[in-house]
Amino acid sequence: MDNENKRLSGKTIAILVANGFEEAEMTETQKALVAEGATARIVSPENGLCNGWHEGTWGHNFYVEVKVNEVLPSQYDGLLLPGGERSLKTLLENAHARRIVKGMVDANKAVGVLSDGVEMLAAVEAIAGRNVTGAPESREKAEQAGGIWSDGQAVSDGRLVTSRGGEDLPAFVEAFLEAVENGDASAREAA
Repeated sequence: MDNENKRLSGKTIAILVANGFEEAEMTETQKALVAEGATARIVSPENGLCNGWHEGTWGHNFYVEVKVNEVLPSQYDGLLLPGGERSLKTLLENAHARRIVKGMVDANKAVGVLSDGVEMLAAVEAIAGRNVTGAPESREKAEQAGGIWSDGQAVSDGRLVTSRGGEDLPAFVEAFLEAVENGDASAREAA
């Protein structure tokens, strides 16, 4: 099947990461996006390469395609935010990363957030009244910011999809692909 006939053909997704992101959460979702015809671009505050975290140690390096300060939410159809304690710490400290996440949620773009990445939603005040899940240790921060916690494998609230990651990753990937695919319909319904 050529790219034009795939369900996500013409869609571009920003993958927001910093050193120490959960590699499997990024790569499994990235592979699925590309297999369905989407363009996935790695966005990061890191220079040149970004290093993943895989099974308790440093993983592979990935080429940073777009610097975080060069991104406008309007340029993308969706955002993927993998978890990872080190990555999250760097992204939380970066005003551009916070702006991107807040802008994507506010613009009703497809936003997929895994494990402790849900803390970024809390930090940018994009979680109040939303159904979410994530790493169990992130629950308190999510609820303090007004999030409604769920224990589902992949929790969809409009075009926001959250997951605990790990063995829940396949359910998340499918829910996120659906959120990206149904973007135009969701936008029309919201209007």
